[in-house]
Amino acid sequence: MNGTVRIIALMNQKGGVGKTTTTVNLGAALAEAGRRVLLIDLDPQAHLTLHVGVDPTAQRHSVYDLLMDADLAADGIVTRVGERLDVIGAEVDLAGAEQELHDAADRQAVLKRKIGSVAERYDFVLIDCPPSLGLLTMNALVAANEVIVPMQAHFLALQGLSKLLETVQLVRQHMNTSLKVTGVVLCAHEGFTKLAGEVVADLQNFFDAARKFAMPWSGAKIFQPPVRKNIKLAECPSFGQTIFQYEPNCAGAVDYQALAQAVIGESMPNPQATREEHAPQAGLQINVEAAPEQSASESSAQHEQAGESHA
Repeated sequence: MNGTVRIIALMNQKGGVGKTTTTVNLGAALAEAGRRVLLIDLDPQAHLTLHVGVDPTAQRHSVYDLLMDADLAADGIVTRVGERLDVIGAEVDLAGAEQELHDAADRQAVLKRKIGSVAERYDFVLIDCPPSLGLLTMNALVAANEVIVPMQAHFLALQGLSKLLETVQLVRQHMNTSLKVTGVVLCAHEGFTKLAGEVVADLQNFFDAARKFAMPWSGAKIFQPPVRKNIKLAECPSFGQTIFQYEPNCAGAVDYQALAQAVIGESMPNPQATREEHAPQAGLQINVEAAPEQSASESSAQHEQAGESHA
Protein backbone atom coordinates (compact mmCIF):
# COMPACT_ATOMS: atom_id res chain seq x y z
CA MET A 1 0.00 0.00 0.00
CA ASN A 2 1.35 3.38 -0.98
CA GLY A 3 0.38 5.40 2.09
CA THR A 4 -3.20 6.01 3.17
CA VAL A 5 -5.95 4.77 0.89
CA ARG A 6 -7.52 7.52 -1.19
CA ILE A 7 -11.27 7.11 -1.51
CA ILE A 8 -12.53 9.29 -4.36
CA ALA A 9 -16.17 9.95 -5.21
CA LEU A 10 -16.63 10.81 -8.87
CA MET A 11 -19.85 12.78 -9.00
CA ASN A 12 -21.95 14.98 -11.20
CA GLN A 13 -25.72 15.13 -10.93
CA LYS A 14 -25.93 15.72 -14.68
CA GLY A 15 -25.86 12.49 -16.67
CA GLY A 16 -23.88 11.85 -19.83
CA VAL A 17 -20.83 13.90 -18.87
CA GLY A 18 -18.25 11.09 -18.83
CA LYS A 19 -18.48 10.19 -15.14
CA THR A 20 -18.57 6.40 -15.54
CA THR A 21 -16.07 6.47 -18.40
CA THR A 22 -13.70 8.43 -16.19
CA THR A 23 -14.18 6.21 -13.15
CA VAL A 24 -13.42 3.07 -15.13
CA ASN A 25 -10.53 4.34 -17.20
CA LEU A 26 -8.91 6.41 -14.46
CA GLY A 27 -9.07 3.31 -12.29
CA ALA A 28 -7.57 1.18 -15.05
CA ALA A 29 -4.82 3.74 -15.64
CA LEU A 30 -3.99 3.82 -11.93
CA ALA A 31 -3.78 0.02 -11.97
CA GLU A 32 -1.52 0.18 -15.03
CA ALA A 33 0.68 2.55 -13.02
CA GLY A 34 1.09 -0.10 -10.31
CA ARG A 35 -1.60 1.00 -7.84
CA ARG A 36 -4.19 -1.35 -6.38
CA VAL A 37 -7.63 -0.07 -7.26
CA LEU A 38 -11.18 -0.90 -6.19
CA LEU A 39 -14.08 0.43 -8.28
CA ILE A 40 -17.51 0.73 -6.63
CA ASP A 41 -20.56 1.09 -8.85
CA LEU A 42 -23.12 3.10 -6.89
CA ASP A 43 -25.31 3.90 -9.91
CA PRO A 44 -28.47 1.78 -10.36
CA GLN A 45 -27.90 1.86 -14.12
CA ALA A 46 -24.89 -0.44 -13.47
CA HIS A 47 -23.00 1.04 -16.41
CA LEU A 48 -19.63 0.77 -14.65
CA THR A 49 -20.33 -2.89 -13.93
CA LEU A 50 -21.09 -3.54 -17.61
CA HIS A 51 -18.11 -1.44 -18.70
CA VAL A 52 -15.65 -3.76 -16.94
CA GLY A 53 -17.28 -6.90 -18.38
CA VAL A 54 -19.43 -8.02 -15.44
CA ASP A 55 -23.04 -9.02 -16.09
CA PRO A 56 -25.14 -7.29 -13.39
CA THR A 57 -27.74 -10.06 -13.50
CA ALA A 58 -25.16 -12.82 -13.05
CA GLN A 59 -23.64 -11.52 -9.82
CA ARG A 60 -24.33 -13.48 -6.67
CA HIS A 61 -24.16 -10.28 -4.63
CA SER A 62 -23.94 -6.60 -5.56
CA VAL A 63 -23.46 -3.29 -3.79
CA TYR A 64 -27.23 -3.34 -3.19
CA ASP A 65 -26.87 -6.48 -1.08
CA LEU A 66 -23.91 -4.93 0.71
CA LEU A 67 -26.00 -1.92 1.74
CA MET A 68 -29.08 -3.95 2.68
CA ASP A 69 -27.61 -7.03 4.38
CA ALA A 70 -26.08 -6.28 7.77
CA ASP A 71 -24.21 -9.60 7.76
CA LEU A 72 -22.70 -9.35 4.28
CA ALA A 73 -19.02 -8.36 4.20
CA ALA A 74 -17.53 -6.30 1.37
CA ASP A 75 -14.61 -8.65 0.79
CA GLY A 76 -17.06 -11.40 -0.16
CA ILE A 77 -18.46 -9.52 -3.16
CA VAL A 78 -15.30 -8.11 -4.75
CA THR A 79 -14.71 -9.25 -8.34
CA ARG A 80 -11.28 -9.18 -9.99
CA VAL A 81 -11.52 -7.59 -13.45
CA GLY A 82 -7.87 -6.90 -14.19
CA GLU A 83 -4.38 -6.90 -12.74
CA ARG A 84 -4.59 -4.81 -9.55
CA LEU A 85 -8.16 -3.82 -10.54
CA ASP A 86 -11.25 -5.01 -8.64
CA VAL A 87 -14.92 -4.01 -8.67
CA ILE A 88 -17.99 -4.12 -6.45
CA GLY A 89 -20.76 -4.14 -9.01
CA ALA A 90 -24.29 -2.73 -9.08
CA GLU A 91 -27.66 -4.01 -10.25
CA VAL A 92 -31.02 -2.41 -11.03
CA ASP A 93 -32.38 -3.24 -7.54
CA LEU A 94 -30.06 -0.53 -6.26
CA ALA A 95 -32.70 1.98 -7.38
CA GLY A 96 -34.77 0.96 -4.37
CA ALA A 97 -31.96 1.38 -1.87
CA GLU A 98 -32.68 5.03 -1.10
CA GLN A 99 -36.23 4.25 -0.01
CA GLU A 100 -35.23 1.12 1.90
CA LEU A 101 -32.47 2.91 3.78
CA HIS A 102 -34.57 5.97 4.52
CA ASP A 103 -35.39 4.97 8.12
CA ALA A 104 -31.98 3.55 8.99
CA ALA A 105 -30.24 5.41 11.82
CA ASP A 106 -26.91 5.58 9.94
CA ARG A 107 -28.39 5.83 6.46
CA GLN A 108 -25.70 8.26 5.21
CA ALA A 109 -22.80 6.18 6.53
CA VAL A 110 -23.71 2.59 5.59
CA LEU A 111 -21.23 2.43 2.71
CA LYS A 112 -18.40 3.85 4.81
CA ARG A 113 -19.01 1.28 7.52
CA LYS A 114 -19.28 -1.65 5.11
CA ILE A 115 -16.16 -0.93 3.01
CA GLY A 116 -13.91 0.21 5.87
CA SER A 117 -11.80 -2.93 6.24
CA VAL A 118 -11.61 -3.92 2.57
CA ALA A 119 -10.68 -0.40 1.44
CA GLU A 120 -7.40 -0.59 3.33
CA ARG A 121 -6.17 -3.23 0.90
CA TYR A 122 -6.08 -0.68 -1.91
CA ASP A 123 -4.26 2.47 -2.86
CA PHE A 124 -7.37 3.94 -4.50
CA VAL A 125 -11.10 3.33 -4.13
CA LEU A 126 -13.11 5.06 -6.87
CA ILE A 127 -16.87 5.41 -6.36
CA ASP A 128 -19.07 6.00 -9.40
CA CYS A 129 -21.99 8.04 -8.04
CA PRO A 130 -25.48 8.11 -9.55
CA PRO A 131 -26.54 11.25 -11.47
CA SER A 132 -28.43 12.73 -8.52
CA LEU A 133 -27.72 14.23 -5.10
CA GLY A 134 -29.74 11.67 -3.17
CA LEU A 135 -28.93 9.19 -0.41
CA LEU A 136 -26.61 6.99 -2.49
CA THR A 137 -24.47 9.99 -3.38
CA MET A 138 -24.52 11.09 0.26
CA ASN A 139 -23.17 7.65 1.22
CA ALA A 140 -20.35 8.09 -1.29
CA LEU A 141 -19.48 11.54 0.09
CA VAL A 142 -19.44 10.34 3.68
CA ALA A 143 -17.21 7.38 2.74
CA ALA A 144 -14.81 9.40 0.56
CA ASN A 145 -12.00 11.77 1.39
CA GLU A 146 -11.94 13.36 -2.06
CA VAL A 147 -14.33 14.41 -4.82
CA ILE A 148 -13.46 14.60 -8.51
CA VAL A 149 -16.02 16.17 -10.84
CA PRO A 150 -16.07 14.92 -14.43
CA MET A 151 -17.81 17.49 -16.63
CA GLN A 152 -17.96 18.87 -20.12
CA ALA A 153 -17.09 22.44 -20.98
CA HIS A 154 -20.67 23.54 -21.61
CA PHE A 155 -22.39 26.55 -20.10
CA LEU A 156 -25.19 24.52 -18.47
CA ALA A 157 -22.64 22.23 -16.83
CA LEU A 158 -21.44 25.20 -14.77
CA GLN A 159 -24.91 25.80 -13.40
CA GLY A 160 -25.15 22.30 -11.94
CA LEU A 161 -21.80 22.76 -10.22
CA SER A 162 -23.43 25.13 -7.73
CA LYS A 163 -25.66 22.48 -6.17
CA LEU A 164 -22.85 19.95 -6.23
CA LEU A 165 -20.47 22.22 -4.32
CA GLU A 166 -23.19 23.15 -1.85
CA THR A 167 -23.76 19.46 -1.15
CA VAL A 168 -20.04 18.83 -0.62
CA GLN A 169 -19.86 21.80 1.74
CA LEU A 170 -22.79 20.57 3.83
CA VAL A 171 -21.36 17.06 4.06
CA ARG A 172 -17.99 18.41 5.16
CA GLN A 173 -19.59 20.65 7.78
CA HIS A 174 -21.78 18.00 9.33
CA MET A 175 -20.70 14.47 8.41
CA ASN A 176 -17.19 14.25 6.94
CA THR A 177 -14.76 16.99 7.93
CA SER A 178 -11.94 15.58 5.78
CA LEU A 179 -13.87 15.81 2.49
CA LYS A 180 -12.34 18.00 -0.22
CA VAL A 181 -12.82 18.67 -3.92
CA THR A 182 -9.59 17.65 -5.63
CA GLY A 183 -10.55 18.92 -9.04
CA VAL A 184 -12.48 18.80 -12.29
CA VAL A 185 -11.83 16.48 -15.22
CA LEU A 186 -12.88 17.90 -18.58
CA CYS A 187 -14.37 15.08 -20.65
CA ALA A 188 -15.09 14.77 -24.39
CA HIS A 189 -13.18 18.02 -24.65
CA GLU A 190 -13.08 20.11 -27.81
CA GLY A 191 -10.62 22.77 -26.82
CA PHE A 192 -10.66 24.52 -30.17
CA THR A 193 -14.18 25.92 -29.64
CA LYS A 194 -14.73 29.43 -28.29
CA LEU A 195 -17.39 28.19 -25.83
CA ALA A 196 -15.07 25.61 -24.31
CA GLY A 197 -12.39 28.24 -23.84
CA GLU A 198 -14.79 30.61 -22.11
CA VAL A 199 -16.18 27.93 -19.80
CA VAL A 200 -12.71 26.73 -18.80
CA ALA A 201 -11.58 30.31 -18.16
CA ASP A 202 -14.60 30.99 -15.92
CA LEU A 203 -14.04 27.77 -14.02
CA GLN A 204 -10.33 28.53 -13.56
CA ASN A 205 -11.12 32.03 -12.32
CA PHE A 206 -13.58 30.61 -9.81
CA PHE A 207 -11.04 28.13 -8.41
CA ASP A 208 -8.32 30.79 -8.33
CA ALA A 209 -10.57 33.15 -6.37
CA ALA A 210 -11.30 30.40 -3.85
CA ARG A 211 -7.63 29.82 -2.97
CA LYS A 212 -7.63 32.25 -0.04
CA PHE A 213 -10.85 30.90 1.47
CA ALA A 214 -11.31 27.84 3.66
CA MET A 215 -13.68 25.98 1.37
CA PRO A 216 -13.72 22.29 0.40
CA TRP A 217 -12.65 23.33 -3.13
CA SER A 218 -10.01 25.89 -2.17
CA GLY A 219 -7.30 23.57 -3.48
CA ALA A 220 -9.23 22.30 -6.49
CA LYS A 221 -7.74 22.33 -9.96
CA ILE A 222 -8.71 21.65 -13.55
CA PHE A 223 -6.75 18.53 -14.37
CA GLN A 224 -4.50 18.80 -17.38
CA PRO A 225 -4.57 17.64 -20.05
CA PRO A 226 -8.33 17.32 -20.58
CA VAL A 227 -9.74 14.06 -21.94
CA ARG A 228 -10.27 14.66 -25.63
CA LYS A 229 -13.37 13.55 -27.46
CA ASN A 230 -12.48 10.10 -28.75
CA ILE A 231 -14.74 7.53 -30.42
CA LYS A 232 -12.76 4.64 -28.92
CA LEU A 233 -13.86 5.73 -25.43
CA ALA A 234 -17.47 5.47 -26.58
CA GLU A 235 -16.94 2.06 -28.17
CA CYS A 236 -15.10 0.14 -25.45
CA PRO A 237 -18.02 -0.21 -22.94
CA SER A 238 -20.00 -2.28 -25.44
CA PHE A 239 -17.14 -4.81 -25.39
CA GLY A 240 -16.95 -4.84 -21.59
CA GLN A 241 -13.40 -3.49 -21.72
CA THR A 242 -11.43 -0.55 -20.42
CA ILE A 243 -9.79 1.68 -22.99
CA PHE A 244 -6.44 0.00 -22.24
CA GLN A 245 -7.84 -3.41 -23.15
CA TYR A 246 -9.71 -2.13 -26.19
CA GLU A 247 -7.34 0.38 -27.82
CA PRO A 248 -4.33 1.11 -25.61
CA ASN A 249 -2.64 3.47 -28.09
CA CYS A 250 -5.56 5.78 -28.83
CA ALA A 251 -5.88 9.38 -27.67
CA GLY A 252 -8.35 8.40 -24.94
CA ALA A 253 -5.87 5.97 -23.39
CA VAL A 254 -3.09 8.55 -23.54
CA ASP A 255 -5.28 11.14 -21.83
CA TYR A 256 -6.37 8.82 -19.02
CA GLN A 257 -2.76 7.78 -18.44
CA ALA A 258 -1.88 11.46 -18.04
CA LEU A 259 -4.87 11.99 -15.74
CA ALA A 260 -3.77 9.08 -13.57
CA GLN A 261 -0.31 10.58 -13.16
CA ALA A 262 -1.86 13.93 -12.22
CA VAL A 263 -4.11 12.27 -9.64
CA ILE A 264 -1.21 10.27 -8.20
CA GLY A 265 0.71 13.53 -7.85
CA GLU A 266 -2.00 15.14 -5.72
CA SER A 267 -1.19 15.36 -2.01
CA MET A 268 -3.79 14.13 0.45
CA PRO A 269 -3.38 16.48 3.46
CA ASN A 270 -6.45 18.66 3.93
CA PRO A 271 -5.75 21.26 6.63
CA GLN A 272 -8.72 21.87 8.88
CA ALA A 273 -9.80 25.50 8.94
CA THR A 274 -11.21 27.09 12.05
CA ARG A 275 -14.10 28.49 10.05
CA GLU A 276 -15.32 28.46 6.46
CA GLU A 277 -16.04 31.58 4.45
CA HIS A 278 -17.80 32.01 1.13
CA ALA A 279 -15.64 32.52 -1.90
CA PRO A 280 -16.48 35.33 -4.34
CA GLN A 281 -18.20 34.45 -7.58
CA ALA A 282 -15.21 35.43 -9.76
CA GLY A 283 -17.35 35.69 -12.88
CA LEU A 284 -18.78 32.18 -12.51
CA GLN A 285 -22.34 32.13 -11.24
CA ILE A 286 -21.93 29.47 -8.58
CA ASN A 287 -23.93 30.10 -5.44
CA VAL A 288 -22.77 28.06 -2.47
CA GLU A 289 -24.60 29.79 0.35
CA ALA A 290 -24.81 26.73 2.57
CA ALA A 291 -26.29 27.33 6.01
CA PRO A 292 -23.78 26.51 8.76
CA GLU A 293 -26.54 26.55 11.37
CA GLN A 294 -28.30 23.55 9.80
CA SER A 295 -28.08 20.31 11.70
CA ALA A 296 -26.67 17.27 9.97
CA SER A 297 -30.07 15.63 9.90
CA GLU A 298 -31.71 18.73 8.41
CA SER A 299 -29.08 19.12 5.71
CA SER A 300 -29.20 15.40 4.93
CA ALA A 301 -32.98 15.44 4.66
CA GLN A 302 -32.78 18.48 2.39
CA HIS A 303 -30.44 16.73 -0.01
CA GLU A 304 -32.28 13.42 0.12
CA GLN A 305 -35.36 15.34 -1.02
CA ALA A 306 -33.27 17.03 -3.71
CA GLY A 307 -32.10 13.62 -4.87
CA GLU A 308 -35.70 12.37 -5.07
CA SER A 309 -36.65 15.36 -7.20
CA HIS A 310 -33.83 14.48 -9.63
CA ALA A 311 -34.95 10.88 -9.95
